Amino acid sequence: MPLSKRVTAEFLGTLWLVLGGCGSAVLATAYPTLGIGFAGVALAFGLTVLTGAYALGHISGGHFNPAVSVGLWAGKRFPANELLPYILAQVLGAIAAAGIIYLIASGKANFDLAASGLASNGYADHSPGNYTVLAAFISEVVMTFFFLIVILGSTSKRAPAGFAPLAIGLCLTLIHLVSIPVTNTSVNPARSTGPALIVAFGGASWPVSQLWLFWIAPILGALLAGFVHLWLSGEDSPAAATETETPPPAETQADDAA
Repeated sequence: MPLSKRVTAEFLGTLWLVLGGCGSAVLATAYPTLGIGFAGVALAFGLTVLTGAYALGHISGGHFNPAVSVGLWAGKRFPANELLPYILAQVLGAIAAAGIIYLIASGKANFDLAASGLASNGYADHSPGNYTVLAAFISEVVMTFFFLIVILGSTSKRAPAGFAPLAIGLCLTLIHLVSIPVTNTSVNPARSTGPALIVAFGGASWPVSQLWLFWIAPILGALLAGFVHLWLSGEDSPAAATETETPPPAETQADDAA
């Protein structure tokens, strides 16, 4: 599959992820008497990954997340020379999605972009539960670590075929159920970047000033998961390399998202 088509799929998949996940948080969480709440937002993120992986995973591998791309590289499932175009496409998709959410949300009277935050991630005063920067960092590292463990395990040739998007979508739902109160849940630097940049245009600089954590922590967790899974699975051994060759991301059912 040409790289141009794969990065387009990553752009669309990340756009769908942020539009569905952050869009549900901005537009539907506190809707009068019928708001979906944290559980609804968690489910929305899981559903976007699940549907996006089934729809686009056979084209690009369905990463939709810079941390996933980095984790797959660490697990020897993705080439280093394609990291930059994938990550750029993912970030642009997230920015486009955040822009669409703003255009929709601003159609309501008295909407305040800076005050809404567009579901931006944050810590300390900008954490939903006022968690410290250390708690936020630990949460993002650990949650991303297990997200990549699930992705790498469920997309392995040894795993049951066809079920990877289900496992990945349910995993992301669980991650949000646990960590929305801590950071609003990132585990995805692109998902954090899109809303942060759009909100900055509205005059609120805090999402951008805190963005460093939501790049460093998820990528660290993903790297750790890639190396740990490689060791656990034995896929880095010469015997494993001759016994079976891991398919490139474009040929997998879904190397995931988020």
